Amino acid sequence: MGRPRNFEADTVVERAMETFWTNGYANTSPAQLAEATGLGKGSLYNAFGSKRELFDRALELYTRRGTALITEILDRPGNTRDRITAWLRFVVDSDLAQQHRRGCLVANTTLELAGQDERAARAVDAAQRHMVEALTARIDQGRRDGDVRADIDPREYAEFIQNTVAGLRITAMTADAATLYRIIDTALRTL
Repeated sequence: MGRPRNFEADTVVERAMETFWTNGYANTSPAQLAEATGLGKGSLYNAFGSKRELFDRALELYTRRGTALITEILDRPGNTRDRITAWLRFVVDSDLAQQHRRGCLVANTTLELAGQDERAARAVDAAQRHMVEALTARIDQGRRDGDVRADIDPREYAEFIQNTVAGLRITAMTADAATLYRIIDTALRTL
């Protein structure tokens, strides 16, 4: 019988997520994962199977947290434009507050893996779909409430906003807040 686990799997996945987010999948070594999580390489692989399995769980955790966060921000009181602006500014402000600007784990994974790895492409697509669904629901509510133009297709506009988020996350790696806020204002001008 093997030794019992004496670590919390969610904590390990969270620490691995931070490491993958900072370094990317390919540039994260097993030694870095061991250091970040406080577990030996053998324990990591026994618990999670492989670096890739740990990465998949980290990306899933990131997606779950992002979905909960966007839903919480969009569900707060206020009109649709204010709520979407709040979401976009939250994203920008969070990126700019990082000691090391690292963008978005989903966007980074898209750039690094999605074009050559079907499993990564499916995970990225699922993450983006969750965001688009949350935005679609809020825009549709805005149409019903009368604070969004009736001729706007909620899903199409949500896809546009999600694409804007991806661009903001990449641009935030080098741009300043004023530039990013102008992009947000321009994106929402037609709402």
